[in-house]
Amino acid sequence: MLLIFSDTDYPADPYPGARPDCSFVHRDGHGYELPVDLDHTGRIPVLAYGSNACPSKMTWLRQNLGLTGDVVVLRAYCTDMAAVWAAGFRASDGQRTATLAACPGVVETHAVWLATPEQLAVLDVCEGRGERYHLARLENGVTLEDGRELPEVFAYVGASPARMPLLVNGAPVRTVGFPQGKARALNGVPAYSHGLDIEIV
Repeated sequence: MLLIFSDTDYPADPYPGARPDCSFVHRDGHGYELPVDLDHTGRIPVLAYGSNACPSKMTWLRQNLGLTGDVVVLRAYCTDMAAVWAAGFRASDGQRTATLAACPGVVETHAVWLATPEQLAVLDVCEGRGERYHLARLENGVTLEDGRELPEVFAYVGASPARMPLLVNGAPVRTVGFPQGKARALNGVPAYSHGLDIEIV
């Protein structure tokens, strides 16, 4: 596989970190082109709209939570939903986190992990599944950059008030174009719901 980047090209700080504008395979602190004969068998598509799309975060998961194996990441377009700033902050460093919310008419570009069951278990720990975030099946809205629609995609959506969308003057604030430095200073209230069409799993 052809080497296309290193972790140092995409730092994790400030949250949510930098991300490549392409699909890739992450291995040993580097990103490689997808193989032509990529095998999806046994892998679970999980939307990464925050820091999990950042290569340096993937290495952090390896070093701190035992993530193993190649991380296969596909670039995808998400319709009628958006990454928005959450009401709460990360306990580790006080940075405001992202969460997913319904946003009719919006199309954003994010990433989809083709996660192994073992990798999904690591993500569950990282995201505080069942406490901070729920793992949920998205009913629609995710298309790969080659035009294929994914029949089933999972995402971590807000479970606690701190991980619900922050409403400022009654509306969520998208993370796109609104950096962490400004996000930390936002004042608002948690939304009652993310508004997404989902099934919690």
